Amino acid sequence: MDIALSSGESLELNDSVFGAELNVPLVSQVVQAYLANGHTGTKAHKSRSDVHGGGHKPWRQKGTGRARAGTSRSPIWRGGGVTFAARPTHRHVKVNRKMYRKAMCCILSELIRQNRLVATSKFDIDAPKTSKLKTTLADLNLSNCLLVLSNPSQNIQRAVSNLKHVELLSTSRLNPVDLLHFENVLVDSEGLKRLEESLS
Repeated sequence: MDIALSSGESLELNDSVFGAELNVPLVSQVVQAYLANGHTGTKAHKSRSDVHGGGHKPWRQKGTGRARAGTSRSPIWRGGGVTFAARPTHRHVKVNRKMYRKAMCCILSELIRQNRLVATSKFDIDAPKTSKLKTTLADLNLSNCLLVLSNPSQNIQRAVSNLKHVELLSTSRLNPVDLLHFENVLVDSEGLKRLEESLS
């Protein structure tokens, strides 16, 4: 298949990568697995058995006029444990490499069909100014955009840090969640070739 660049030229791409049919269950499975694997799962609280102290009964069972208590580390006591204490969890979900590549191909192909993927021969600005990058993106009718560049210059890296709805990623760090999160994706021709090599 051929894709039109912003300069007016065309670039020939592999149909198996950029012309794949959309498989919604596969994309959903890969996205959920990617999000689950991003959780560290290290959150933990202390329950009543983990809190130091409280080994003896504070007072006798009857005759004091106070409510019965078996430990001073009860969740209703100050300094006590947490009622439903969180424990470290393991949320890793295994996804085969073939499934991951197929899902990426489905997402990229669907972005092309919806005219949300903008291809350009080269993307750069002459100064590390946020205003210049904003103007360049406005000329391409892009605001909420993911920039996928093969070798981004220092000017792009500095200018993109102050834009709220614009993010810069290299082709090696591209993931399905960021592809679906942004309204448009801008990729240079070298980045398209690298994606074609890695996903084919």
